[in-house]
Amino acid sequence: MKLVPLAATVLLSMSLLAGCKDREAEAAAQAAALAAANEQAAAEAERAFEAAVADGNWSLAKAQGDILLAKWPTTEAADRVRPKHDEAKAKGDAENEARRTAALWAYQTQSVKGGNQVSAAIYARDPLDVDGSGAKPVRLIFRDHPDWGRSSYLVLPGGDFAKACYGKCSVTVAIDDQAPRKMSANRPKTDEAIAMFIDDEKALWRLTRDAKRMRIEFPTRDVGNQVAEFEVAGLERGKMPGWD
Repeated sequence: MKLVPLAATVLLSMSLLAGCKDREAEAAAQAAALAAANEQAAAEAERAFEAAVADGNWSLAKAQGDILLAKWPTTEAADRVRPKHDEAKAKGDAENEARRTAALWAYQTQSVKGGNQVSAAIYARDPLDVDGSGAKPVRLIFRDHPDWGRSSYLVLPGGDFAKACYGKCSVTVAIDDQAPRKMSANRPKTDEAIAMFIDDEKALWRLTRDAKRMRIEFPTRDVGNQVAEFEVAGLERGKMPGWD
């Protein structure tokens, strides 16, 4: 076996060491370039976040912050945005919730004899089984008619209200976490629609102010009392002129 001369061994070791250092330097350079690119991209996302905040567009600010913190969480831009993101998220969530609850209401203006009938209607959050045939949507309607005046009433798509309500009965109304209250109601003696009027429409309307949820417990003909919950927070009160 031939022995490798000492000088050759030293040269080989130096060559290997130089190669390692070159690879380390190359890796460090690549890491630095990646870090710089991440910082640049994060800074652009930060500018988009700050622009949305300045515009008061909290939903967009939340989205921009979400992207920045998810894609570049270790950047300096992320450190700057992170303390502001919670506020933007809270306000963005509130905006989204406001849009959602506003979309639950339907408004209608209809030309009738003597002028226009205007109404605001909302479906209960969950369908109810009011006659044993399966869950169906229940509506709450506020209506202003030139001849009939103002009214508030529940509408069922099937079944019926308790027979006692054909004269006079009561419903129980609860707003958010407030104590429930009894309100007088009546079912008109007509087969044109399955509706029950809540007699004090002004009081019921007032209860929707600053409310998130309204729960109305009412008696049915077939399955006893049922509770309909309405998410009333998105009511545009100006759609019903003169009610406030």
